[in-house]
Amino acid sequence: MSSAVTNFIAPDQGQAEAFAERIMGLLNAGAVSVMISIGHRAGLFDVLAGLPPTSSAEIAERAGMAERYVREWLAVMVTGGLVTYEPQTQSYHLLPEHAACLTRDAVLGNLAVYGQHVAIMGAMQEEILDRFHSGEGMVYGDYPCFHQIMAEDSNQTVTGQLFDTILPLAEGVEARLEEGIDVLDAGCGRGSALTAMARQFPRSRFLGYDLCADAIDHASFVAGKEGLENVRFEVRDLTGYDEKARFDFITSFDAVHDQKDPQALIQSLHDALKPGGIYLMQDIGGSARLENNLDFPMASLLYAVSCVHCMPVSLGQGGKGLGTMWGWETAEAMLKAAGFREIQRHVLPHDPMNVWFVSRA
Repeated sequence: MSSAVTNFIAPDQGQAEAFAERIMGLLNAGAVSVMISIGHRAGLFDVLAGLPPTSSAEIAERAGMAERYVREWLAVMVTGGLVTYEPQTQSYHLLPEHAACLTRDAVLGNLAVYGQHVAIMGAMQEEILDRFHSGEGMVYGDYPCFHQIMAEDSNQTVTGQLFDTILPLAEGVEARLEEGIDVLDAGCGRGSALTAMARQFPRSRFLGYDLCADAIDHASFVAGKEGLENVRFEVRDLTGYDEKARFDFITSFDAVHDQKDPQALIQSLHDALKPGGIYLMQDIGGSARLENNLDFPMASLLYAVSCVHCMPVSLGQGGKGLGTMWGWETAEAMLKAAGFREIQRHVLPHDPMNVWFVSRA
């Protein structure tokens, strides 16, 4: 009987220890990320913002929560470097420079929103492990709070910048919206962007399609509560979508890459535009090539979200599972293949993670 000889190469001790420290740092940061999600959802960052150094009891009272839990959460925030702590007075303080990206009215955008993705990934671990073995996909309904998180993200990256920054990318569209045109938002989610446009441009007619009934119910409720009669929302699977020359302006916000067939959807949106119509498309702005994304903002988070959500959702529809980081090159090629002309690509200063395409039929 012969025995295989294993060639063992001893690791460099210094490099191994340095790498172990890095792994410990990543694990620590992951724990802080989950606690950031909890702090955001509990409103604790909003309570802390603007307060002087304050005791945990006072913070808990203002938040209407149990002091012992709040104190333990604060310990994570202190050791994670988000909140400062004064041992003599046992008081906690959220510096204004830190509040600038952690509160609901944060001037730099609320990055705490993205902590929720980390928390959801942990909650979905067993289901995703099963898919690693089976290769099967998931459906939107498998994910807790998905539309709530996406609406929060959209409110600050899209709706909050819609009139000052985003619509001006599509030259001439605002004047046409003032006059009155037909608009579709494909994959509208909870409809915050479409509702904002309907409010701003009462002469235009707005329609939102989304696969998920709970998102459409929420969008319809908000529009009805505001008395907006120029916008409506419908549950619709855009697989096989086929309307011809119906709309003057079509938008999609972070909605194409996880479709069953992104190329077919883009083609159908091209065909649904009237001659001279405009398609405004937002999607993740990473490259299709992994080596180009090494310095891309939050690339690891985006690939992780892709692995846990965007890729499985596409696979669950029988799609190719292109994933979150399908690449701006892929999107641009699909727009060209669909017959769009004058394709313009933009990256906005307030939102380096996304890419914006303005294309004309």
